[in-house]
Amino acid sequence: MAGPMMAPPPAAAGSGVAGGRKAGVALALVYVTTLFFIWAFVTNLIDPLVKSMKVIYTLSDFETQLNQFAFFIAYGVMSIPSAWYLSRRGYANSIVLGLLGVVAGCLVAWSTAWSNSFVTVLLGLFVAASGVTLLQVAANPLIASMGDPKGSHFRLNLSQAFNSLGAYVGGTFGAAYLLRGDLFAKDAVLTPALKADSLGFVTHVYLMIAVILAVFTGLVFFAKRTINAHAPALATNVESPLSALRSRWANLGSVAIFLYVGAEVCVISGMIFFLEQRHILDVPAQIAGYIAPLFMLLAMIGRFGGSVLLRYAKATTLLTLVGAGASILCLVIIATYDMAATPLGGTITLPGGYVAPLTMGFVPAVAALLLGLMNSIMFPTIFTLTLERSTAPASATSGLMCMAICGGGFVSILYGAVIDAFTGFAPDGARSLAFVVPLVCYLYVLWYARAALKAPTHVIEENVEPTV
Repeated sequence: MAGPMMAPPPAAAGSGVAGGRKAGVALALVYVTTLFFIWAFVTNLIDPLVKSMKVIYTLSDFETQLNQFAFFIAYGVMSIPSAWYLSRRGYANSIVLGLLGVVAGCLVAWSTAWSNSFVTVLLGLFVAASGVTLLQVAANPLIASMGDPKGSHFRLNLSQAFNSLGAYVGGTFGAAYLLRGDLFAKDAVLTPALKADSLGFVTHVYLMIAVILAVFTGLVFFAKRTINAHAPALATNVESPLSALRSRWANLGSVAIFLYVGAEVCVISGMIFFLEQRHILDVPAQIAGYIAPLFMLLAMIGRFGGSVLLRYAKATTLLTLVGAGASILCLVIIATYDMAATPLGGTITLPGGYVAPLTMGFVPAVAALLLGLMNSIMFPTIFTLTLERSTAPASATSGLMCMAICGGGFVSILYGAVIDAFTGFAPDGARSLAFVVPLVCYLYVLWYARAALKAPTHVIEENVEPTV
């Protein structure tokens, strides 16, 4: 006969609870980190899409950048509603609704197969970005707050590393499927049939993404309890993101996010056009599309490396270094705007198996790609530096910075307009000279890093009490 059931020793019980909590936190981190991958994948599909839409609908550079504008303007429009929804429905519900928004946007883009209208594509991008905005508003402070406050920079940079992985995969996938067909061959003759085939590739890609994300949304729905159990407590009285405008550091950080995102978007969205030029790499559009995601691959490497370095170096120091590095790289590209692609001897095999002669054009090409490495830690570091210095509640500051991501739309159309303006002055060097736009953005980030060095800081929370 079995004896009476004995209670476990206190130490064992405590150990089991602690172990269970750690496992729960780890699972919640996995779900949230996957979101970083997903929205980066969807966002960076736009880069090859920009090239695709320019050819299919015969757009100017300014008009082409409307793809980016339609996507990133959603951050400015939807951040306040997203913060309002988060404050009332919590983190898990916000994540589910955000994913459903992305699915809906992909389905709208898919409907272009029937409308055959560029406007439908723009509408789909806006709807998808509205979902991504809600994901960003919820996920960034969620990652920063899950665990030891001292590890907030590490966790957000680690998640952003997976964000960069999603960006690289999205860009490569987009080059393979959105730039397919004879329409994108060098010196191709455009015909309605070729344009229709390419539009079909675009719409099928967005339908496939919608189906996959719908399945993932279902998985997240059943994991809501796990996510909520490890989410930070919501404040009783949540203020609008606009209330963060009263904080000097919330404003400075939001401007830094606005300009940083703007610089990254205009560089990566113009990368295919930049690389395929005869005096740069002189490659077909699809090959340039395979090379361009190396920008985000370098960003991923930088974020994994930055996650380690931030355990030993100050965040302000690293941000200063990458801000200076990005500025120097832009100056190299601008300075070589009229440099001929002089042969250096030998060849190099590029992504996609294309063998190209090694020329001086590789100098500005490599400089442009290396901007990805410089950009690597900018977003998560600016984000956490600002949360630690803002005198506004964390949710309001986060909301304001997510609104500032709309800089990706405004700066990119400015970049397109500058290219169009420089084309009359230097037809072959216009895209290089237009790097003056991201240069100005990176110089501000450099200033912000130096200004943040001696600013008072505090723990990231809703009720802020700054300390030196």
